Amino acid sequence: MRHPHYTTACPDWQQRIRTKQSLVPCPAIYPEQAELALRVFKELVLADVAGVPKIGDITRQWVYDFVGAIFGAYNHETGQRLIQEFFLLISKKNAKSTISAGIMLTALILNWRHEAEFFIIAPTVEVANNSFKPVQAMIKADPELSDLFKISEHTRTIRHQLKGATLKILAAESDTVSGIKGTGVLIEEVWLFGKRPRAADMFVEAKGGLASRPEGFVIYLSTHSDEAPSGVFADLLKRARDVRDGRVENKRFLPVLYEFPDEMIENGEHLLPENFYITNPNLGASVSEAFLLGEYQTAKQDNDIAVRRFMAKHLNVPIGLSLTANYWAGAEFWQQQGTLVSGSLNDVLENSEVVTVGIDGGGLDDLLGLAVVGRNKANPREWWAWHHAWAHPSVLQRRKEIASKLHDFAKQGDLTLVNRIGEDTADIAAICAQINQMGLLDKIGLDPSGVGAILDALLEQGIAETQTVGVSQGWRLGGAIKTTERKLAEGCLKHGNRPMMDWVVGNARAEARANGILITKQASGSAKIDPLMALFNAVHLMSLNPAAPQESVYETRGIRMI
Repeated sequence: MRHPHYTTACPDWQQRIRTKQSLVPCPAIYPEQAELALRVFKELVLADVAGVPKIGDITRQWVYDFVGAIFGAYNHETGQRLIQEFFLLISKKNAKSTISAGIMLTALILNWRHEAEFFIIAPTVEVANNSFKPVQAMIKADPELSDLFKISEHTRTIRHQLKGATLKILAAESDTVSGIKGTGVLIEEVWLFGKRPRAADMFVEAKGGLASRPEGFVIYLSTHSDEAPSGVFADLLKRARDVRDGRVENKRFLPVLYEFPDEMIENGEHLLPENFYITNPNLGASVSEAFLLGEYQTAKQDNDIAVRRFMAKHLNVPIGLSLTANYWAGAEFWQQQGTLVSGSLNDVLENSEVVTVGIDGGGLDDLLGLAVVGRNKANPREWWAWHHAWAHPSVLQRRKEIASKLHDFAKQGDLTLVNRIGEDTADIAAICAQINQMGLLDKIGLDPSGVGAILDALLEQGIAETQTVGVSQGWRLGGAIKTTERKLAEGCLKHGNRPMMDWVVGNARAEARANGILITKQASGSAKIDPLMALFNAVHLMSLNPAAPQESVYETRGIRMI
């Protein structure tokens, strides 16, 4: 049977979102199914809204477009749903809980399969309760639905008394979500799952029912994360943007993303209150304009951290660099200096007249960080930096809270997961040898404690002991920290704008000590800063103004090793 023509790509979304047009790129594939579902959906009662209206009395068209796309993708003649995955990314307070409750209750009402199971999966008990309450309220507010469904509050379960089908609201932190075979699954607050190391396995389980239930669906709902997107959330966001922008065709997946066009963020237009509607399609309805303006003013009066959180949650602006309390001053300028086009090691070396290297970390609980800083040939005041890190699998077990991030960085090429201790130091030594053979290496700076294995690996690669320097840590490193801050603020320290370093720099916490500044791993807690400490070591050496080494023998022979 030939399927109707449709697309889930929305390449003109930037124009659509500015002019308040629908972000659903195509009308319902099967309009009669969409109309049937919307008739049910619109009759559901909102018990917590003044006047106790029906959804159809107060809901805006964008909600109907999304709901119609979900149910309108189902062919009742074949029992097959053409689009089976949906993703709605939207700012807080835009009726997300109401939408999820209405969609899943509508699906339970229209379901034909006896003993079918539907699930709402929430990351926490609190979110699960917030998802269960609107469903329960919709049923209790309608006498006909009250007769049709049995509610179990302690298990957060709704049972269809004629067909035996159920809707269960599960909290992933306490309820068992493995092995579920749902006909329909809705996953709430995906950004929180992005912080879970085993969330990817759970998502695979949640989609398992689609294999045997062709009418099945999975819906992902989320706001933006309060820190840089990671794990399953980062993966889903990338997949959604690729499909939306037409870079990848996937007709089984429909993303609807309320976010600012990049151009508006670059121009600062996202912070103009008249543009808040871009990511708040319910502005003036469930979202109070006065509330948003008040929250924005409060955030500005607090600090940059509060403004970033406001932007992430209420404007859906992704956070690239997550600042914490007592954040390092250089972090404010970090991202704007990520201007190197490729940011690769080769790029740094090709454009440098002299190079210093910093190394830090390497314990079983740590990353082993490497920083390469080159003084630019064309403009010696300008320094270029490249970073890499290595991690032993034991870190993934000992620090499960950051495991998903480390896997992301490994995929992006900025971190290497080694199989055994020693591979990391061998890699670093090989990179240092490459720089040395090119005639660019001045010195290698290390934390003096626990460097035996690194020194051995460097010696094996022909790096002389005179080229390694112990860089004093603690308060003595304050000069290098200040130099790094000033170079970033002046626009003279450039890097490749890599996600790993955004995370690392955001982790750094500063402590004032007498007339100096202190950044330590202890102050930064379990979050990792080793590649940043390596950068400070390299900056310390470069600030000594090393002379450019004599031209390499490889250069004079016409051979360049990269």
